[in-house]
Amino acid sequence: MQRFQKLLYAVLALGLTFNVNIPSKASEREVRVYSGRHYNTDRGVYKKFAEETGIKVRLIEAAGISLIERLKREGKNSQADVILLVDAARITNASKAGLLQKIDSASLENDVPNGLKDPGKEWYALTRRVRVMVANPKVVDINKINDYSDLADPSLKGKVCLRNRKSPYNQSLVANQIVNKGEEATQTWLNGMLSNVSQPFFPGDISIVRAVSKRKCGIGIVNHYYVARMLAGVNGRRDALYAKKTTVITPNPAHVNISAGGLAKYAINKSEAVKLLEFLASPQGSKGLAAPTFEHPLKEVNQNPIVKNFGEFTPDDVTVDELGEYNSIAIKLMKNSGWN
Repeated sequence: MQRFQKLLYAVLALGLTFNVNIPSKASEREVRVYSGRHYNTDRGVYKKFAEETGIKVRLIEAAGISLIERLKREGKNSQADVILLVDAARITNASKAGLLQKIDSASLENDVPNGLKDPGKEWYALTRRVRVMVANPKVVDINKINDYSDLADPSLKGKVCLRNRKSPYNQSLVANQIVNKGEEATQTWLNGMLSNVSQPFFPGDISIVRAVSKRKCGIGIVNHYYVARMLAGVNGRRDALYAKKTTVITPNPAHVNISAGGLAKYAINKSEAVKLLEFLASPQGSKGLAAPTFEHPLKEVNQNPIVKNFGEFTPDDVTVDELGEYNSIAIKLMKNSGWN
């Protein structure tokens, strides 16, 4: 199994190319997408776009960091028109690296809420994801845990498990705390939380849910949709049983992250690219992306009963742009606390 996973990751790093075929038209209009979203269900949304517009979607999928490096290597020779990435840090870093260009679109400005788009108009959110806590009520008292700050409580000594520092999801969570509470308070929180960690740092959110279920630790931090996918049986019956042994705790207000899209700096099919981004950010497009992946669309809450059972949430006031701005400071504080 481990060998298969390593092979899969290697293939993803190289990038996979797909065409969303539609009836051919004389103009043969197309848009080339570099996507860090790794969901097969996204292709249904691209197909709908192609059917409605006559624009063929050519899709290259790879890990976000691999796409950014590829864009840097390709430079002016890049074939990318649209760039889709997950997490605030990834999309803002792409902007800082000069890989995107300004988009002039009234539709995007109207459909994407404030705080979920670039002030410079280079990228726009498409879906939302909530960073929640997943706990085993047989290991920890879930009635005493309401917020991320509670993970620093000494009563949780040896009971906290975390994904490794490389995870952009955790980097953005820490950046969120810096904006809300300042560097000193965030460092104090990190030091306390890290002193409660007894397990090695995990490579992914799903492995944390499994560990919590097996009582290897009592509580961890994950993106909400990972738990939802496990409960729905997307990963198989065994993972569904693991997830059922856990309880999701949604802080209120909660840290909300995004997947987002931007217009590639050297886009050849610029007008087609903007049309695709407008479609993906529209109520129809955002819901089409989010519903099958258990994410939240831009302006609604996912209506899947599994997700609704996680409880209501109120996003805090930190903007995605601020999350990207404080990313490097977040990484520094994480290193200082021993978060590997």
